[in-house]
Amino acid sequence: MGIVDEDVARVRESTDMVALVSQYTQLRRVGQRWVGLCPFHAEKSPSFSVNATEGLYHCFGCKASGDAITFVREIEHLDFVDAVEHLAAKASISLRYTERGGGEERKRREHLHEVLERALEWYHERLRSAPDAARARSYLRSRGFDSEEVARYRIGWAPEGWDELTRALRLGRKDLEDTGLGMLNRRNRLQDFFRGRVLFPIHDERGRPIGFGGRRLPDGEGPKYQNSRDNVLYHKSRALYGLDRAKAEVVSENEVIICEGYTDVIGFDRAGIHRAVATCGTALTEDHVRMLSRFTRRILLAYDADEAGQSAAERTYAWEKAHDVGFWVVDLPGGADPDELAAEDPAALAAAVESARPFVEFRVQRALASGDLDNPEGRARAATAALEVIAPHHDDLVVDQYLMSLADSTRIDVDRLRERLVDIRRQPTPEPNEHARSGDPGPRDPGPTDPVIDHAPGDPGTSLPPGSGPEASGAPGVFAPMPHGAEREAIRLAVNRPDLAATAMGPELFEDPTCRAALELLVSTGSLAEAVAQGPPELAEELSRLSVEDVVVEPTDVLGRLATEAARVELAELERAARASEDPLEYSSAISYLKVTIEEVRRHGAGSEIVWELVDWLRSSRA
Repeated sequence: MGIVDEDVARVRESTDMVALVSQYTQLRRVGQRWVGLCPFHAEKSPSFSVNATEGLYHCFGCKASGDAITFVREIEHLDFVDAVEHLAAKASISLRYTERGGGEERKRREHLHEVLERALEWYHERLRSAPDAARARSYLRSRGFDSEEVARYRIGWAPEGWDELTRALRLGRKDLEDTGLGMLNRRNRLQDFFRGRVLFPIHDERGRPIGFGGRRLPDGEGPKYQNSRDNVLYHKSRALYGLDRAKAEVVSENEVIICEGYTDVIGFDRAGIHRAVATCGTALTEDHVRMLSRFTRRILLAYDADEAGQSAAERTYAWEKAHDVGFWVVDLPGGADPDELAAEDPAALAAAVESARPFVEFRVQRALASGDLDNPEGRARAATAALEVIAPHHDDLVVDQYLMSLADSTRIDVDRLRERLVDIRRQPTPEPNEHARSGDPGPRDPGPTDPVIDHAPGDPGTSLPPGSGPEASGAPGVFAPMPHGAEREAIRLAVNRPDLAATAMGPELFEDPTCRAALELLVSTGSLAEAVAQGPPELAEELSRLSVEDVVVEPTDVLGRLATEAARVELAELERAARASEDPLEYSSAISYLKVTIEEVRRHGAGSEIVWELVDWLRSSRA
C-alpha cells in the first residue's frame, strides 16, 4: 500500500527542513546554507549542510543525504509510509492512499495493534497474579527471571482454558483471526490460540505488539514452542524479537547479534549486551537481512557452532552483496547457549562477541580443523573442503586473501589452489532456479579467475557495439562467463522471450560486459538461432545453455531486480561524484530519487508501475 504521489509531494513541500533538522541538532546559517553537527554520526566539526530552499541535506563526513522524508526515515528508523505519515501529521495534511480503502486499512491495523496490546496486558497480569499461573512463575524463577525482568519483558501466561482470553476481552472472530489470538474450532466455537504457555510478546521495530512466542512448561503437552501464525500484522519471515529494544544500541555500536531464541536475547541483555535479536521460529531470511541493513552493516550470528558452520554459504554471500552487509560468527565456548553462558560466565559471552570472526574465515577454519594436516592426503582433502567454502564468494579480492592463507596452512602452492578453485567453480550449481524461486539474489559473481573460452583462430566473431564487447573486461577476444544474479536471469528471460529483449530491456541496465554483449547480439540478430550461429563461441555457448533452462519467475520480477541493481550502481556513482564535487547538493535530487524509488520497488514489488518509471529514468540518465 502506497500514498498518492501528489500527497507525498505536498508533505515534502510543506515541511520546513531547517525546523525539522533543528529538532535533532543545532543549525546556524552560513550564506545560503544552514550547517551544524551531523545527527547521524559523532563529530566535533560541523559537516552537515541543509539547503532550506530545496529541502535537502548532505553530510560531508558520513555522506548521508536526502530530503525530509529520507531524514525522518533514517533518524527514526521508519519505513517510507510511516515517515510520510509522521510528517503529514505535523503539517496537518490528510493523506490519500494508492489502494482503495488504504486509509481504512491503516486504521484497521492500528486497531489490531490495540487488540494485541490489550491481550498482552491481560496475559501479563495473569502471570503476575492468577493462581493457575503459579507453575509458570515457578518455572521462570528456575530460569533466573525475577519480577523485575518479568515486568520489563512483559512476559505473560496463557491459561489452559479453551476461550478465557476471548471471553475476557470479548473479541470477535475477525479480530481473533487477524491478530492470531484465536480461531473458530471444529465445534463452531471461538477458541484461544495460546493455551497453557508462557508467552513472550513480539513487537515490530516501532515497539507495537504484533504477536507472541509461546513456551510450554516442562510437564506440559504439545510442541515445546508455539509462535503466532502469520496474519495481518505478523510474518515470521520478517519478525525479529527484541528489535524494538535493541535498535538504539545496534545503531550506536554498528552491529547486531542474531540468536535462536527469546531467552538468548534476554541472556545477552543480562550480560550488558543490548543489541541482540532473535528470529521467531524460522531460519534467518532475506527479509530479516533487508530490515537489519537499515540499522547496521555488521551482522553477528550467535547460533550453535555446528549450525553456523552449516549455514548456506551461497545464500549468505549473496545477501552480503545484495544488501551491503557483512556476516560474522560468534563462536560460543563449549557449544553453550547465550542464556546459559550469560548466567554462568557473562565475561566469556562478551569476549565471544568481541572476538567474532568473519563468516568465511569461520567456515574455512572449521573445514581445516575437520581434516588431518599431518599428511599430504589430509591436507589435500582439507584444502578442497576449504575451497568449496570459498568458491561461492562474490569478491575475488577477498577470495585471493583466503587462498594465500590457505596455501600457508596446507603447504600447497597458491597457484595450484587457484587452479583447483576454477575447477570447483566450473561444477554445475544445484537446481538452476532455486534462488530465483526463493527470492534469493543468486549465489555468486564469478571473478577474474573463472575460465574463459577464446575465439577460434581467425574467427572475427560478431561485430558488437563499443563498450559491450570483450574489450570491456580488459581481455581482447575473450568473454568471461555470465555472473549469477539478476543480469544472467534477465538474459535467460530474453532468450525465452525475445520480445522482451527488444522492448523492455536495454544495455543501460547491464553492468556485466558479457550480459550486455549477449543482449546486443540477441537484439541485432533478431532470434536465438541466428545469435547462436553468428555470435562468438563463448556467447553462443552461454546462450545455448540458457535456452534449455526453464524460466520460473515472472518477467516483471526479473525486470524489477535488474532495474534495482542498476539503480544501486547508479546511486553509488552519483554519491562518488557528490563527494568529489565542490557543490554536492547539486546531486541530492537524483540521489534522493534513487533512494526513495529503490525502497518503493522493494515495498510494492517488481510488478508496480514504479519499476517502469525507474527503467525510463535509468535509460535517460545513461543515454
